[in-house]
Amino acid sequence: MYRIIYLLVFVLVLSCKTEKPNNPEVDKWEAQAANIEIIRDDFGVPHIYGKTDADAVFGLLYAQCEDDFNRVEQNYIWATGRLAEVDGEEALYSDLRAKLFMTEEEAKANYEKSPAWLKELCDAFADGINYYLYTHPEIKPRLLTHFEPWMPMYFSEGSIGGDIERISTKKIAAFYESDMALPEMEMLQIKKEQEAEEPQGSNGIAISGKLTQSGNSLLLINPHTSFYFRGEVHVVSEEGLNAYGAVTWGQFFVYQGFNEKTGWMHTSTYTDVMDEFKETIVKNDDNLFYQYGEELRPIKSSEIVLKYIDGNELKEKKYPAYRTHHGPITHVADGQWTASAMMWEPVKALEQSFIRSKQSGYKGFRDMMDIRTNSSNNTVYADAEGNIAYFHGNFVPKRDVQFNYEEPVDGSNPKTDWQGLHSVDENILVLNPENGWIQNCNSTPYTSALEFSPKKENYPYYMSKNEENFRGVHAIELLTNRKGYTIDSLIQLAHDPYLPAFKALIPGLVKAYNANNDKNPKLIEPIKILEDWDYTTGENQVAMTLAHFYGSAMGNRAKHPENMTDMERMTYFGAHTDEALKVFEEVIDKLTTDFGTWNTPWGEVNRYQRTTGDIVQHFDDAKPSIPIGFASGRWGALAAYGARYTTEGAKKIYGTRGNSFVAVVEFGEKVKAKSILAGGQSGDSRSPHFNDQIERYKNVDWKEVPFYREDVLKRAEKTYRPGKR
Repeated sequence: MYRIIYLLVFVLVLSCKTEKPNNPEVDKWEAQAANIEIIRDDFGVPHIYGKTDADAVFGLLYAQCEDDFNRVEQNYIWATGRLAEVDGEEALYSDLRAKLFMTEEEAKANYEKSPAWLKELCDAFADGINYYLYTHPEIKPRLLTHFEPWMPMYFSEGSIGGDIERISTKKIAAFYESDMALPEMEMLQIKKEQEAEEPQGSNGIAISGKLTQSGNSLLLINPHTSFYFRGEVHVVSEEGLNAYGAVTWGQFFVYQGFNEKTGWMHTSTYTDVMDEFKETIVKNDDNLFYQYGEELRPIKSSEIVLKYIDGNELKEKKYPAYRTHHGPITHVADGQWTASAMMWEPVKALEQSFIRSKQSGYKGFRDMMDIRTNSSNNTVYADAEGNIAYFHGNFVPKRDVQFNYEEPVDGSNPKTDWQGLHSVDENILVLNPENGWIQNCNSTPYTSALEFSPKKENYPYYMSKNEENFRGVHAIELLTNRKGYTIDSLIQLAHDPYLPAFKALIPGLVKAYNANNDKNPKLIEPIKILEDWDYTTGENQVAMTLAHFYGSAMGNRAKHPENMTDMERMTYFGAHTDEALKVFEEVIDKLTTDFGTWNTPWGEVNRYQRTTGDIVQHFDDAKPSIPIGFASGRWGALAAYGARYTTEGAKKIYGTRGNSFVAVVEFGEKVKAKSILAGGQSGDSRSPHFNDQIERYKNVDWKEVPFYREDVLKRAEKTYRPGKR
C-alpha cells in the first residue's frame, strides 16, 4: 500500500516539474559568452577579451548595454527611422529622412551581401544586445525588444552629426507636405539658430618624436561631442584586435582611439562631401521623368509607411518617395525638385571602421584609407614607427570645377555629375612635416603644419574651404617653437586657458567706452575689469563672465555681414563697435537681475550638473552642480566646454558638449596613455561610475590607461562573463 502511495506521489511531482525549454538561440548566446571575459577597472571601463573578433564584439555590445542601454537603443531608434513611434508625429520627418536613403529591405540586402567576416560581426552585435536583454528582464526597452544584424547598416560611421543629419528635416517637411521650398523667413531663422549654436567639432594634434622628451610620437585625441555620446572601452581578441578608445553607443568598433601601434583622431571636415542636384521634372500621363542630357529618365518612386505614437494609439502615415540617380528628392531649390547626393556605402563604411582599428603601421593605415568611406571626417594620425600624418577628408567626389557646388547645381546637365572619387594621394595629405607637429581644429588644412602645410592652389576649390577658427589660431600659437613634450605637458597644452577671440573682441569695447564723452557710470568698473584682463578663463574670473555674455549677445543681436564664420564675426564686432556699449549695458543689467550682481565669477555661472541618466538633461539651479573654469570653443578654448541655453527657469549655464572622452597617447616600445571622460562611464545614476571622473575632469587630473592585461588586472574591480552577474 505504501509503495503505491509513494509511486503516485513521485509521478505527481514528476508531472508537475517544469523543465527548462530548449531554446537554440539562448544556447548559442551562452556558448559564445563562455569565450568572453569582461574586466571592469577602477573607473568602470570595460576591458573585453574574446577568442575571436566576433566574441569581442558580442562582449563589447553586452558591456555597452550594461553601461547605458538607453543610449544604445536610442541611437538605433533614430538611425532606423522609428523615432516617431516613441516621440510622436513631430519626429516623422527624421524618420522619413532615414527611409529615403535606405529602407529596411535595403538594409537587409546590404547585410546579406556583406563579406562573411563582417556578417559575423553584425551577428555578434545583435546577439550581444539580445543576450543582455535576455539576462536582464528588468530592462524595459522603449521600442526595440529584439535587435537585428542588419541594423548597423544604418549606423556605419560613428561621427556626431553624420552626413545624413545635414539634410534638413524642415526642408523635407516643406516638400512632402506642400511641394514647396521652405519660406525665406524660416530659412533665415534656421540660419540664425545655427549661428547661435555651440560650435561642433574636435581637436587633433600629432607630435613627432623629435619634439618629445622620450623620442616617441604623441597624439591628442580630443573630440568635442555632446556629453555621454560615447563610452570608453578596451576590446581585445586573439585575432589581432586590441583597440582602446571611445565607442559611439551601439557600434561595434572603436571610433576615436588607438591600439598598441597606431592612433587615430577624427575632426569634422570642411571637404565638400555632399551635393544638391536640381532636377527638371517632366510628367507624362501619370508617370514622372527627369531630364538628363538629351534623354528622359523615369523617376524611381515608392511608398514609405511610417508609424507614430499619438497618445496611446499607434497610427500610420504614408509618404511617396522619389529618387533619381543623384539620390532621393529631399526638398525644393529655386522652384525645382532637388536630390541630395552623399556617401551611402554602409557595407564598405563598416568594413573601413573596423579594419582601421587593427592596423599596425602607416602602410596598413594608408591602405585602409583607400576604402574611402570615412566621409564626414579628417583624420589626425600617429604611430609607433614615428610617423605623424593628417588626412583631410577621405570620401571626395571628383567634380567639374566650372560649376559652383556650394549651391545646388543643374542635375539635367551630365557634366555636373560626380566623376568617381579622388584617390587618397589626390586628397589633401600631410606626412611627417619638418616642423614636427600637425594640428587640426576643424580649421583650414592650409595651416595644419605651418609653412609645411599643403598649398591651397594645388587642389580643387571643393577640397576645403579656407576657413580658420580661434581654436586653430590658438593651437598654432601654442605649438610653434616648442619642444620637450610629454604626455602631461600635452595635456596641459590642451587646457591652455587663453582665449584669442576676446583679444579680437574686447579691446574694441573698451576703446568705445573710453572714447565716449557721456560715460555710463555703472559701466566704469566692469570695463576696467575687462581692460586689465589677460583673456584667460578660470573659475574665479569675473572678466570671463562679462566677456562670455557680451560676446554671445553681440553674436545674437548685433548687425554683421552675411555668411561670416564665428572668427570673422567676432573680429568684425571688435572693429565695428556701434552697438557695443548698448549691448554691454544690457548684459550688465541681465547679470545683475539673474545673479544679484554683475560681479560674478565664471565658476558661479558656468556649471556641470548630471543628476539623471536621461538622454536630454534637465538642469535646475536648485540642484547640486559644480563650477567649471573651461570655456566655449567659440572663444578659442581647446578644452571646449559648450552649454545649452534653452533650459527653462535656469539662470546658470550648464555644460552639454565639448571635451567628453579625451586622451593623450605615446607610441613607443610599449604604448602609454592617459584619458578622461566627462562625468563617468555609467549612465546609471546609482552607479559609483556615474560621476566619478568629473572632479578629475575639472582639475585636469587625467587617469592612467591600463592597456596591457597585467595592468588591467592590477586595477580590476570586477571580472565576469556576459550573463554571469
